[in-house]
Amino acid sequence: MSIIKKVEFLLKTYSYYKPFHIKGGISAQSTDIEVKIKCEDGTIGFGEASPSFRVNGEKPEMIMTMEDFCQQTLIGQNVKEYRKIFQITDKLFAVPSLKAAIQYAVLDAFASYCQMEVYQILGGATKSIKTDKTVGIETLDNRIKEVKDIVGQGFDVIKIKVGEDVKQDIEFMTSIKDLIKDKKIIVDANMGYSVKEAINFANSTYKAGIDIDVFEQPVYMTDFEGLKSVRYNCPFSVAADESAKTKFDVFRLLKDDAVDYINIKLMKSGISDALSIVEIVKSSNKKLMIGCMGESSLGINQSVHFALGTGAFDFCDLDSHLMIKEEEFRGKFKQKGDEIFVD
Repeated sequence: MSIIKKVEFLLKTYSYYKPFHIKGGISAQSTDIEVKIKCEDGTIGFGEASPSFRVNGEKPEMIMTMEDFCQQTLIGQNVKEYRKIFQITDKLFAVPSLKAAIQYAVLDAFASYCQMEVYQILGGATKSIKTDKTVGIETLDNRIKEVKDIVGQGFDVIKIKVGEDVKQDIEFMTSIKDLIKDKKIIVDANMGYSVKEAINFANSTYKAGIDIDVFEQPVYMTDFEGLKSVRYNCPFSVAADESAKTKFDVFRLLKDDAVDYINIKLMKSGISDALSIVEIVKSSNKKLMIGCMGESSLGINQSVHFALGTGAFDFCDLDSHLMIKEEEFRGKFKQKGDEIFVD
């Protein structure tokens, strides 16, 4: 039987290989919550929540207090009727990363019950994607070294964190111009700029002959008008990340013609809203990227299978598992350089 009989949470902390610095903070570790669902026939499904206080206002302690509630709510539900469970978990407004973990664990159990993979349940659009690799905020010399390392590893797409000092950011971009000339570049300000600073950064780098494929979340998450102003006054495609948490956020952003790209993160929206966002964005003739928080290989696996299943994304920023130390790789995928794939 595919009836849920047990729900378990497990708190796990992973150390980064080195501190990861973005606008708004420096992380030395990631604390995630593993969600395990067991069905009556022994079928097991796994999900992972990677809560972010900066983006969602979540704390790991908040998630852990929800275990009893989730047991009471989910035990007795049938994973074959996963849309019913999605309707229940859509009410978890305050803990979207938990919503993502539960919804994926249900799909994982359902896929196992059907002797399939989750990407096939979600449509099976493709068997491979390519991820970028991220350069954090550091000293100029260290950032240049990291770019060289990523180029040497064969990544075709590089994501660059900016947003703390626009003058230094422009200097850095200019200094790596020759290193990145054949690469696709995503620049992520993590809400760090004012509208004026964002336009200055974009126009200055453009005049220096640097091509940026996506300029991500240049201004604060609630400044939808600011996003639109940047988009209309800079030469690069503008993406919403922190501004685009739910399908309702995305509908408003696209209705206002504020962005060119939406960055889906399952930790912001869960599987259910992410599926809606894909269709909303496609219907609006805009573009999609998919990103991550601080997930381990278990959590990244969720976004990998979502991306493979839907085939919806121009860019995939799924590299957090490359930054943290794990005793065991737990993704149901393989990776070679920048290519992520399933057999």
